[in-house]
Amino acid sequence: MVFVLDEEFFIIMKKKRRKKRKSHFLNIMLIFWTVFGTVIIAGMLLFLLHKSMGKNSGTAEREEDSLEAVSEMETGNILREEESAVSVSEQPEVPTPEDGQEEEAEEEPAGKYDDILSDGTYMAENNIYAKETAKEGEVTIAFAGDILFDPSYSVMAGLLQRANGIYDCISADLMDEMKNADIMMINNEFPYSGRGTPTEGKQFTFRAKPESASILEEMGVDIVSLANNHAYDYGKDALLDTFEILSDIGMPYVGAGHNLEEAARPVYFIAGDLKIAIVSATQIERMDNPDTKEATETEPGVFRCLNPDKLLEAVRAAKENSDFVIVYIHWGTENTAEVDWAQLDQGPKIADAGADLIIGDHPHCLQPIQYVNGVPVVYSLGNFWFNSREVDTCLVKAVIGEDGLKSLQFVPALQKGCVTSMLHEDEKNRVLDYMRSISPKIMIDEEGFITEKVQ
Repeated sequence: MVFVLDEEFFIIMKKKRRKKRKSHFLNIMLIFWTVFGTVIIAGMLLFLLHKSMGKNSGTAEREEDSLEAVSEMETGNILREEESAVSVSEQPEVPTPEDGQEEEAEEEPAGKYDDILSDGTYMAENNIYAKETAKEGEVTIAFAGDILFDPSYSVMAGLLQRANGIYDCISADLMDEMKNADIMMINNEFPYSGRGTPTEGKQFTFRAKPESASILEEMGVDIVSLANNHAYDYGKDALLDTFEILSDIGMPYVGAGHNLEEAARPVYFIAGDLKIAIVSATQIERMDNPDTKEATETEPGVFRCLNPDKLLEAVRAAKENSDFVIVYIHWGTENTAEVDWAQLDQGPKIADAGADLIIGDHPHCLQPIQYVNGVPVVYSLGNFWFNSREVDTCLVKAVIGEDGLKSLQFVPALQKGCVTSMLHEDEKNRVLDYMRSISPKIMIDEEGFITEKVQ
């Protein structure tokens, strides 16, 4: 019995020990996982804390760098301000305006034609050219008579044999006068072309080689008149070539065109804040069916004015669109100093239509100068560089200002042996005396300046 109780006691105790070991194992596992979890959480917290501290440290460093940069900038500004202050203190004091006064900015006055000058398309469409002037507020225009570049005639044949070309054919002082003018104009008494045939039955027919047009530039020419009785000598094709050749070298021409509208159109120069119009026409030949064809609405030709109505209309239109109007006209009787009926008839009409200056050519000799209804008329400039004959000639210089014509000067010259030279001293006085003798209604002083006599 006692043995039985002991066995049962041992069995019970054994069971209790097993239960106790199991409980102990569970406790150990709980402790392990608790410690493990705590370590993991602590590690994560430490990692996050370290990362956060790194960001704060970088921000602090950047803020420190920024503060240092700002400090350097402020230091630099202070130094520059100090240097500026020193520099200003070394400069003389500029007086300030008194109370109530304001400094006004000086502005250059705008030219009255600036809008036109800024529009190249408009200028091209309306035959307008810009020119610089030697003197502010005035324009000097020089005029010469007939020239000839046909190599079949003496003057051009002589030029081709001379070493210096046109410079051996026009004296240096006369060439200077031409080039020093703001605008230089001549009568181009021939076409430029390699085409066409001479007009049948015409005694003299002229044609120049296209390349000879460059001589105009050497002479200082700025505009040519084609309103004469030789521009059509080799027919329509040669005249059309002339328009193209002159356009190619940038040389304005007046008095002929592809049609009547173009032939009658003035050339305008804007120079010295003045707009100057030049109109050109020809009376010659004086017949109903001339060899030199008149421009029509559809055909090329010259601007004819034997009937002056269209010319007068062109002058009136030019007057409305410019400050000063010049009419360069081919008229008169050849080789005589006497003014003819058609010149006397048309001169006053042209003046009354609005011309401010009338310049004539064609007679191949000098003719009188007079004032017609207050307008100076130079009836003929004569030959300029046209043949081998010895003949007195001239350059006429007009100076134009805001109030109109300021001066008109006759510059004596001589064409002789295919050379044209400016005259001086006794020869100059001889020609001036001759002009006084045939121009009783004007005065010409010793330098050739022209004024109207007071009646």
